[in-house]
Amino acid sequence: MQLRLKDAGDDAIRGAADALRPVAQQRGVAFLMNDRPDLALATGCDGVHIGQEDASFVEARRILGLERIIGVTCHASRHLAIEAAESGADYVAFGAFFPSASKAAQHHADIELLRWWSEIMTVPAVAIGGITPDNCAPLVAAGADFLAVISAVWDHPQGPAAAVASFLKAIAAAA
Repeated sequence: MQLRLKDAGDDAIRGAADALRPVAQQRGVAFLMNDRPDLALATGCDGVHIGQEDASFVEARRILGLERIIGVTCHASRHLAIEAAESGADYVAFGAFFPSASKAAQHHADIELLRWWSEIMTVPAVAIGGITPDNCAPLVAAGADFLAVISAVWDHPQGPAAAVASFLKAIAAAA
Protein backbone atom coordinates (compact mmCIF):
# COMPACT_ATOMS: atom_id res chain seq x y z
CA MET A 1 0.00 0.00 0.00
CA GLN A 2 1.35 3.38 -0.95
CA LEU A 3 0.40 6.62 0.79
CA ARG A 4 0.21 9.15 -2.03
CA LEU A 5 -0.91 12.60 -0.89
CA LYS A 6 0.69 14.92 -3.44
CA ASP A 7 -0.86 18.20 -2.29
CA ALA A 8 -0.90 17.63 1.47
CA GLY A 9 1.42 19.20 4.00
CA ASP A 10 3.81 17.21 6.15
CA ASP A 11 1.51 17.23 9.20
CA ALA A 12 -1.40 15.82 7.19
CA ILE A 13 0.85 13.17 5.65
CA ARG A 14 2.16 12.18 9.09
CA GLY A 15 -1.40 11.96 10.42
CA ALA A 16 -2.54 9.79 7.52
CA ALA A 17 0.52 7.55 7.87
CA ASP A 18 -0.06 7.15 11.60
CA ALA A 19 -3.69 6.18 10.98
CA LEU A 20 -3.19 3.86 8.00
CA ARG A 21 0.23 2.28 8.54
CA PRO A 22 -0.80 0.09 11.50
CA VAL A 23 -3.87 -1.17 9.63
CA ALA A 24 -1.75 -2.27 6.67
CA GLN A 25 1.12 -3.67 8.71
CA GLN A 26 -1.17 -5.66 11.02
CA ARG A 27 -2.41 -7.42 7.88
CA GLY A 28 1.09 -8.16 6.58
CA VAL A 29 0.90 -5.45 3.92
CA ALA A 30 3.94 -3.26 3.34
CA PHE A 31 3.16 0.42 3.81
CA LEU A 32 5.13 2.75 1.52
CA MET A 33 5.40 6.52 1.46
CA ASN A 34 5.27 8.22 -1.92
CA ASP A 35 8.20 10.50 -2.86
CA ARG A 36 9.55 11.22 0.62
CA PRO A 37 12.18 8.93 2.17
CA ASP A 38 12.54 11.36 5.09
CA LEU A 39 8.85 11.05 6.00
CA ALA A 40 8.92 7.31 5.35
CA LEU A 41 11.60 6.96 8.01
CA ALA A 42 10.00 9.43 10.43
CA THR A 43 6.60 7.70 10.26
CA GLY A 44 7.80 4.09 10.45
CA CYS A 45 6.87 3.15 6.89
CA ASP A 46 8.21 -0.03 5.37
CA GLY A 47 9.72 1.95 2.53
CA VAL A 48 9.31 4.59 -0.13
CA HIS A 49 8.38 4.87 -3.78
CA ILE A 50 10.41 7.47 -5.65
CA GLY A 51 9.91 9.00 -9.05
CA GLN A 52 12.61 10.24 -11.37
CA GLU A 53 12.14 13.81 -10.08
CA ASP A 54 12.18 12.85 -6.38
CA ALA A 55 15.10 11.95 -4.12
CA SER A 56 17.73 9.86 -5.87
CA PHE A 57 17.88 6.15 -5.15
CA VAL A 58 21.26 6.63 -3.46
CA GLU A 59 19.83 9.34 -1.18
CA ALA A 60 16.73 7.26 -0.39
CA ARG A 61 18.91 4.25 0.50
CA ARG A 62 21.15 6.44 2.67
CA ILE A 63 18.11 7.70 4.58
CA LEU A 64 16.25 4.39 4.85
CA GLY A 65 19.09 1.92 5.16
CA LEU A 66 19.17 -1.57 3.73
CA GLU A 67 16.13 -2.99 5.51
CA ARG A 68 13.43 -0.80 3.99
CA ILE A 69 11.84 -1.10 0.56
CA ILE A 70 12.68 1.34 -2.21
CA GLY A 71 10.75 1.27 -5.46
CA VAL A 72 11.60 3.41 -8.45
CA THR A 73 9.44 4.78 -11.25
CA CYS A 74 11.08 3.98 -14.58
CA HIS A 75 8.32 5.23 -16.92
CA ALA A 76 8.75 3.29 -20.18
CA SER A 77 12.54 3.09 -20.01
CA ARG A 78 14.49 -0.15 -20.04
CA HIS A 79 17.61 1.85 -19.27
CA LEU A 80 16.17 3.48 -16.13
CA ALA A 81 14.83 0.13 -14.95
CA ILE A 82 18.17 -1.63 -15.38
CA GLU A 83 19.95 1.20 -13.57
CA ALA A 84 17.45 1.01 -10.69
CA ALA A 85 17.75 -2.77 -10.44
CA GLU A 86 21.55 -2.66 -10.56
CA SER A 87 21.53 0.01 -7.82
CA GLY A 88 19.49 -2.30 -5.59
CA ALA A 89 15.90 -1.15 -6.06
CA ASP A 90 13.42 -3.56 -4.52
CA TYR A 91 11.03 -3.04 -7.43
CA VAL A 92 10.67 -0.99 -10.59
CA ALA A 93 7.47 0.63 -11.81
CA PHE A 94 6.52 1.05 -15.45
CA GLY A 95 3.75 3.17 -16.90
CA ALA A 96 1.47 4.66 -17.75
CA PHE A 97 -0.10 1.75 -19.54
CA PHE A 98 -3.51 3.40 -19.94
CA PRO A 99 -4.88 6.94 -19.57
CA SER A 100 -5.33 7.86 -15.92
CA ALA A 101 -7.54 10.27 -14.03
CA SER A 102 -4.96 10.45 -11.20
CA LYS A 103 -2.06 11.88 -13.14
CA ALA A 104 -1.44 13.22 -16.63
CA ALA A 105 0.74 10.60 -18.31
CA GLN A 106 3.94 11.93 -19.80
CA HIS A 107 5.20 8.45 -20.64
CA HIS A 108 3.32 5.58 -22.23
CA ALA A 109 4.60 2.07 -21.57
CA ASP A 110 3.93 -0.85 -23.87
CA ILE A 111 2.88 -4.21 -22.44
CA GLU A 112 5.85 -5.81 -24.21
CA LEU A 113 8.09 -3.96 -21.72
CA LEU A 114 6.64 -6.06 -18.88
CA ARG A 115 7.15 -9.26 -20.84
CA TRP A 116 10.78 -8.35 -21.57
CA TRP A 117 11.45 -7.40 -17.95
CA SER A 118 9.88 -10.52 -16.46
CA GLU A 119 11.90 -12.76 -18.80
CA ILE A 120 15.32 -11.32 -17.92
CA MET A 121 15.08 -9.81 -14.42
CA THR A 122 14.20 -11.03 -10.95
CA VAL A 123 13.42 -7.56 -9.54
CA PRO A 124 9.62 -7.27 -9.37
CA ALA A 125 7.76 -4.95 -11.76
CA VAL A 126 4.78 -2.76 -10.93
CA ALA A 127 2.40 -1.65 -13.68
CA ILE A 128 1.02 1.87 -13.25
CA GLY A 129 -1.52 4.03 -14.99
CA GLY A 130 -5.25 3.75 -15.60
CA ILE A 131 -5.44 0.11 -14.57
CA THR A 132 -8.91 -1.36 -14.02
CA PRO A 133 -10.32 -4.86 -13.59
CA ASP A 134 -11.35 -4.69 -17.25
CA ASN A 135 -7.87 -3.94 -18.64
CA CYS A 136 -5.45 -5.57 -16.17
CA ALA A 137 -5.40 -9.09 -17.66
CA PRO A 138 -2.77 -8.38 -20.36
CA LEU A 139 -0.50 -6.74 -17.75
CA VAL A 140 -0.75 -9.77 -15.46
CA ALA A 141 -0.22 -12.18 -18.36
CA ALA A 142 2.85 -10.18 -19.46
CA GLY A 143 4.46 -10.54 -16.04
CA ALA A 144 3.46 -7.59 -13.87
CA ASP A 145 4.15 -8.61 -10.29
CA PHE A 146 1.99 -5.81 -8.87
CA LEU A 147 -0.68 -3.43 -10.16
CA ALA A 148 -0.78 0.15 -8.89
CA VAL A 149 -4.38 1.32 -8.77
CA ILE A 150 -6.12 4.36 -7.35
CA SER A 151 -9.31 5.46 -9.09
CA ALA A 152 -10.36 1.95 -10.05
CA VAL A 153 -10.63 1.15 -6.33
CA TRP A 154 -11.58 4.41 -4.63
CA ASP A 155 -14.02 5.59 -7.31
CA HIS A 156 -15.67 2.23 -7.97
CA PRO A 157 -19.48 2.65 -8.11
CA GLN A 158 -20.02 -0.25 -5.66
CA GLY A 159 -17.19 0.81 -3.36
CA PRO A 160 -13.59 -0.28 -2.73
CA ALA A 161 -14.41 -3.81 -1.56
CA ALA A 162 -16.29 -4.56 -4.78
CA ALA A 163 -13.39 -3.12 -6.78
CA VAL A 164 -10.87 -5.35 -5.01
CA ALA A 165 -13.10 -8.38 -5.59
CA SER A 166 -13.27 -7.50 -9.30
CA PHE A 167 -9.50 -7.16 -9.48
CA LEU A 168 -8.96 -10.49 -7.72
CA LYS A 169 -11.28 -12.22 -10.18
CA ALA A 170 -9.59 -10.61 -13.20
CA ILE A 171 -6.09 -11.41 -11.92
CA ALA A 172 -6.98 -15.05 -11.21
CA ALA A 173 -8.42 -15.42 -14.70
CA ALA A 174 -5.30 -13.92 -16.30
CA ALA A 175 -2.69 -15.80 -14.26
